[in-house]
Amino acid sequence: MPVKSNLRSYIQKESFCKAVVEDGSDIIFIVHYDGTILYHNPAVHHVMGYPVNSLVNESFFDYLDSEIVESFRIKFNECLKFPYSKNIEFRFRKADQTYQYLEFNAINLKHKEGLKGLILDCRDITQLKEDAEELFRAKLAKEQFLANMSHEIRTPLNGIAGMVNLLSDTNPTEEQQKYLTAIKNSTDNLKVIINDILDLSALESGKLKFEKIGFRISNILPQVIEMFLPQAKEKGIELNYDFVPGSEVVLLGDSVRLSQILINLISNAIKFTYEGMISVNAKISKKTNKTAYIQIDVKDTGIGIPNEKLEFIFDTFTQADESVTRKFGGTGLGLSIVKQLIDLQNGSIDVTSAENIGSTFSFTIPYKVGTETDLIIDTRTGNNLKRLNTLPGMKVLLVEDNDINRMYAANIIKNWQCKVTEAENGLICLEKHKKHDYDIILLDIQMPVMDGFETTISIRKSFKSPKSEIPIIALTANAIKGDSEKCIEIGMNDYLSKPFLPEELFRILTKYYTPREISGMDKEKVPVQKKSAEKMAKSAKNRHTDLSYLESISNNDAKFVKEMISTFIETTPDIIDQMKIAIKKSNFKSLGLLAHKIKPSLTFMGIHSMKETAREIEVLSKENKEPLRVKELTDIFFTEIQASITDLRVKLKEYS
Repeated sequence: MPVKSNLRSYIQKESFCKAVVEDGSDIIFIVHYDGTILYHNPAVHHVMGYPVNSLVNESFFDYLDSEIVESFRIKFNECLKFPYSKNIEFRFRKADQTYQYLEFNAINLKHKEGLKGLILDCRDITQLKEDAEELFRAKLAKEQFLANMSHEIRTPLNGIAGMVNLLSDTNPTEEQQKYLTAIKNSTDNLKVIINDILDLSALESGKLKFEKIGFRISNILPQVIEMFLPQAKEKGIELNYDFVPGSEVVLLGDSVRLSQILINLISNAIKFTYEGMISVNAKISKKTNKTAYIQIDVKDTGIGIPNEKLEFIFDTFTQADESVTRKFGGTGLGLSIVKQLIDLQNGSIDVTSAENIGSTFSFTIPYKVGTETDLIIDTRTGNNLKRLNTLPGMKVLLVEDNDINRMYAANIIKNWQCKVTEAENGLICLEKHKKHDYDIILLDIQMPVMDGFETTISIRKSFKSPKSEIPIIALTANAIKGDSEKCIEIGMNDYLSKPFLPEELFRILTKYYTPREISGMDKEKVPVQKKSAEKMAKSAKNRHTDLSYLESISNNDAKFVKEMISTFIETTPDIIDQMKIAIKKSNFKSLGLLAHKIKPSLTFMGIHSMKETAREIEVLSKENKEPLRVKELTDIFFTEIQASITDLRVKLKEYS
């Protein structure tokens, strides 16, 4: 081949810098475009063990790890297009048949000399790869340690907190209540410490994700303040909050993380304030058409922070003084987490302080401006919503290996007029589920014999419908980021971390509760639920919508149900029109966001047939995949939603 002859002539030129190439420690190959090795320097012998010139005329690809040959060919062919390429990793077989990690930078001779060849300057990166693997193993070990630590601490902590709650309901004496309160405060402090450590781990690993959901500051701040009013009252501290007029705008962002920031800052203020007051003030410091910059100041009259300590106050595991940790407790993680949460949302935080006068923490976070239709109605709170006190007739299978935790959960569930069956592990759970009918399974994760993950997989794959579709809720002491995703991924419906409060478990059960007509003596005790069952039976005749869930969470509040239906009928056509425009313009990102936005409404209106369709539209749109499939799904979706709106107009008259 004349081209290869010309390339060999080039190699023999004195201008090739043989002194550098042949005496250097880097491995040098000159390879033809087809992969033929035309030259290699002596480093191949020293590093790889091959005799001098023994690989000449061999195929470079024949010496690669078979697992990476195909992917390497793609990268190699890319190198042929450019004058210079760098940092191409591969594994090359040595003379002793082991493999060594190498990385090359390539000079394309076609661009310099008109020759179809590459000079590959290779360096050994074995140590770098081993270091990276060791770092990865250490990261996995850290995550496993955190998971184990979380489980081992949370499991007994849940039992302690549970027993305290049960004892508090037995009319204790004033002195006994004092002791119970002390135990509760201690468990709450332990829970805060565990959550701080787990949050820090999630932040460091980059696994923390932020939601973009509509909310108002005027709804978030009062809820957070209310949490701390008992503590403030106990210390004789005044706790106030205020909104500057104009801060009622709807914002798009993560309200849960905003609450977490406020909780940390207010908790600190109360901890370090003995007398005086704490004020929390919110305002819009700047606003454009699309963005509102929310500024919140948390001001206290506490012990203050020495000036020389201010620059370190947001560092991990740092407090103003070691004696502070001994006296007040905590990990020194709270402010570090606050700063990282704010930074990740493109915000900023500042602190001003004077010893024995007080401190002011001021932070600003930019949020996109939303509209009324972006607001998610919280089914747990609201003036129109009456909280259910019982869940009569709900059949619960409680699977938990810890006796104390099982006793606690069973006791509080029975108080809600549920029928509870207990199981100690997953194998017993499967046997009971096979023989009896249940409405929901509360399932611990770490159990002997068969754990929660194996149990869930078995139920989903081995049982026939409807038993295979039973709601399964994870009750777990593992709380590191990623556990909830794993639970959902294998087929669980929801996730509740220990230690949990009774109201948290109640909210979960309420989501999956279907009111039924109760027989016998219980029928007279729950006339409201009987009415709901009758309505549900009527609704069931309609194939498009089912309002039983909306009726159950509202305790059959006709006014609330009517408002929800009216809101859906009024706002949904606009969303559908926006989705149609997005399809027409092939704006799949916008389409995915709109599908995500409408999903909660499908649950409230009981449009069950379209929930999976909306989810698939969202996923495919976000990934920009299968446009024809998306078009097919949206056509079905639009037709079904229109039929559902027609149904709801009829049902609306029943509530008028």
